[in-house]
Amino acid sequence: MTTPRPTADLSADEARRIALRAQGFLGAPDRRSGVRGILRHLGAIQLDTISVLARSHELVPYARLGAVSRRTVEDAYWRDTHSFEYWSHAACILPIEEWPHFAFRRRAYRNRPHWSHELPDGAYDQVIKQLRSEGPLTATELGGAKKTNDWWDWSGSKVAVERALMYGEVVCVERRGWKRVYDLAERAVPEALLHDELDDTECVRRLVRLAGRSLGVGTRADIADYHRLKGEQVDAVIADSGLVPVSVEGWGKPAWADPAALETSPRGRHRTTLLSPFDSLIWERARTERIFGFTHRLEAYVPRQKRVYGYFAMPVLAGGRLVGRVDPAREGRTLVAKQVTLDGPKAVPAVAQALAEAAAWVDCADVRVDRVDAPDLREPLATELARLLD
Repeated sequence: MTTPRPTADLSADEARRIALRAQGFLGAPDRRSGVRGILRHLGAIQLDTISVLARSHELVPYARLGAVSRRTVEDAYWRDTHSFEYWSHAACILPIEEWPHFAFRRRAYRNRPHWSHELPDGAYDQVIKQLRSEGPLTATELGGAKKTNDWWDWSGSKVAVERALMYGEVVCVERRGWKRVYDLAERAVPEALLHDELDDTECVRRLVRLAGRSLGVGTRADIADYHRLKGEQVDAVIADSGLVPVSVEGWGKPAWADPAALETSPRGRHRTTLLSPFDSLIWERARTERIFGFTHRLEAYVPRQKRVYGYFAMPVLAGGRLVGRVDPAREGRTLVAKQVTLDGPKAVPAVAQALAEAAAWVDCADVRVDRVDAPDLREPLATELARLLD
């Protein structure tokens, strides 16, 4: 692909602030639109099974809006079919308006020749019949999720309903105790959106445009990664996506920006908060390093003895920069910072504030710090926490 001439030259600092504003961390949050507004703005909120302070899809709106209740978060996602769950960046909650844009992926799944689980004869039709007469239902209610205790050993009904989910005939309409609740798409998706009329090129073009808007500014790889598109798919549509080519100081690669993001200089109040490792601000490591000079890796699946920052180390955002990490846990009504990493003495007030606010959100009355990477900063951090919690 021939790279077009940049329409603007951005400094690294301008690009960082554009990205922060696009992701909802710079400027006053839109509290009237609430969690649903955050979902529409981001375009995708990743799901994950790990729950320390809360699950990742709860941490994402908390990071932007502050102490919104977990019940409010769940209602915003699932009540009145404002969203659906599908494969985007990973398993994600997506605004229901994006249903037509994923027709290309549903078609690809329908044409897929090989699957990791065998589909028993008649199981697919039986699941659809049961959902039509009894739904919405969990996999357990459909006949059982697993044949054995092995996590990969799905029952025939579970294989069938997950296949139907990928095909778009079935939708996850909520999570109940982390179990998917399935219903027929024809019931769950508004009629005006329930179609696969967009061809593959148009689906990808719209997702590229939405990814660019959610990122503010990004490279080809950044934009492709947002909804896990292929680079060549992005290349084929980016000229017609509405994004504009820009040059960013120090990036070393061509970039594209949302033209609306270039109209005004990003200004406003910065959020100070703990971030889920699955937050879309930082979920792509190369972009996080490029924008923030901050290397982060989820270590939950790393052997304990090889972990550097902790099981679920959460980066701390303050002043538009990543200033440290906290690996949290809970013991009763105490939030435990098992390990704290600080980017120097100036990070102490921000990390203390992030910990105190997170503790209040999850109804913890106290914060205990077990380990600080810089021992000389342990006492200043404890002093600041005591002041905030008093």
